[in-house]
This record gives sequence, structure tokens and C-alpha cells, in this order.
Amino acid sequence: MSRPFRFAVNMLTPGSAAEWREKCRKAESLGYDVILVADHLGMPAPFPSLVAAAEATERPRLGTFVLNAGLWNPALLAREVATTDQLTGGRLELGLGTGYVKEEHDRAGLPFGSPRERVDHLERTVTELDRTLADPGHVPAPAQAPRPPLLLGGNGKRMLRLAARHADITAFSGAGSSDSGALSLLRPSVLEERTNLYKGFAAGRATPAELNILVQVVATGADRRATARKLAEYGQDLTEDELLEHPVVLAGSVKDIADQVRAHRERYGFTYLTVLEPNLEVFAPVMEELRGS
Repeated sequence: MSRPFRFAVNMLTPGSAAEWREKCRKAESLGYDVILVADHLGMPAPFPSLVAAAEATERPRLGTFVLNAGLWNPALLAREVATTDQLTGGRLELGLGTGYVKEEHDRAGLPFGSPRERVDHLERTVTELDRTLADPGHVPAPAQAPRPPLLLGGNGKRMLRLAARHADITAFSGAGSSDSGALSLLRPSVLEERTNLYKGFAAGRATPAELNILVQVVATGADRRATARKLAEYGQDLTEDELLEHPVVLAGSVKDIADQVRAHRERYGFTYLTVLEPNLEVFAPVMEELRGS
């Protein structure tokens, strides 16, 4: 039996305290299950933003999507996670990734490292967080035991193995990236290979992880072919048909998009969808259409 859908919005733009509270309340009123904050320089700092979101809302879970592990010391991160989990009343979901923008590391005066080194650091971070937060003597202690749910994001084989061992939620971006942070969409067939590879690694798990996809485009009421043509630069050599079947591109009527999401759940296993802040309102009718399905 398929998991029920969950829906999140990833907040990206800074603002005043009043503006932030209003955005979070709107997300809650529209029915989002999770409010997320990214971890990029030039965007809101994740942990204080999540504490403020908790004060402005009652129901949604609150998460990082995703922390750039290279910017964090594991011991200091454990303190931030435990404190934030307490201050949000146990609503925190911790998302972690290797980081993919070299310029951010340069600005922070921190090493970027090779892909292998970045995954190594993430693995050490996850291991240390598991050890530290599960320690009954650790102060502060998280509100959730043994730790908040862990989301790991990535597409590479080592990342998928790591997620299969540790993650409660495994997130796929549907895209590859360069060190500059530029994204290019994977072919749907390649993304399917990645999700199947993960499922193979995770086959022995007692409790399957939730699978997340980051949706880049939501165009309700739009001409699907015209939308695909506009996205051609991001899809590189993807055909229009491949763009239209891609789970990060949702275009058409509300019913059409709901049908696409159900088809993606069947093909890839995605039941947890994240949309970007600019799509906060436009995606709301799709959530309503999908509730209970």
C-alpha cells in the first residue's frame, strides 16, 4: 500500500519578522504539511527561521532542506539541532546534504573538497549526530528520541548507500549540478535508475524511507508544450516529452497535475513533494486534489 502524500514548501526569501510569520501562517492555512528552509548564503539562516516559524504556526513540521554539511561542525550542529527541536516542540526534521556550490565555501573561508571528501564529511557528520543526540547525557537533549527524523539528499551511489543506512527520508533533486551551483535536469530514465538503485540498497530495511522530490516548476492552467519549451535550457538535450514526464515539472490543469503526481508515485515512489516558495499558492489546489489519494 502506498504512503499518503505529504507536501512541503521551501522558503527562500528573507524579510522582516512580520513578513516571515505571515508567510508561515499562509503555508499552514493552505495545507502544507512541512515548512522548510534552505541553507545557502544570501538566504535566511535556517535554525532561527524555523524557531520563528514554530511560534507562528501550530501544525506543520519544520525542516532544513538541506543543510550544507561542509558549513557545519558536527558537535556544534548537534547543539543547534537539539535546541531547535526543543524550541519547536519536537516538530523538527533535519535535512542534510554535501553541499554543491563552491563559491559559498570560498565566501565562508571553508574548504570545498572533492566529491569524495564532501561525502566523507557528511558521513562523519551523520554518524556523530546519531551518537551525540542519542546520548542520554547530551545537553541539550532533542525533544524527539533518539533524534529528529533525518532527510538525506543526493543522487550519487555513495550518497544513496548512506541514505539507505541512515535516512528516514531520502530526497532526490532530479538534477545534477556543477561546482558553480548550476543545475541541469537528469533524464527521467536516469532518475528512475537512481531511485531503483536506492531501493536496492534499502531492501533490507525494516521501515522503508519516505521518498522526496524537489519540484522546480508548477504551472497550473498552462500549456504543457509551451512550458516544456521554456525549460529547454535547463533540460539540455532532453526532449519535450522527457521534460513533460519529468517529476520536477508539473504543468497543466489541476487534475492533470494531480494525475502526473500519482503517476510519479507509481514509477519512482515519490510521496513527499517539496515546492519552492514562488509556487506556494499555485500548488495549493493540487494538494487539495491529491488529499486522501
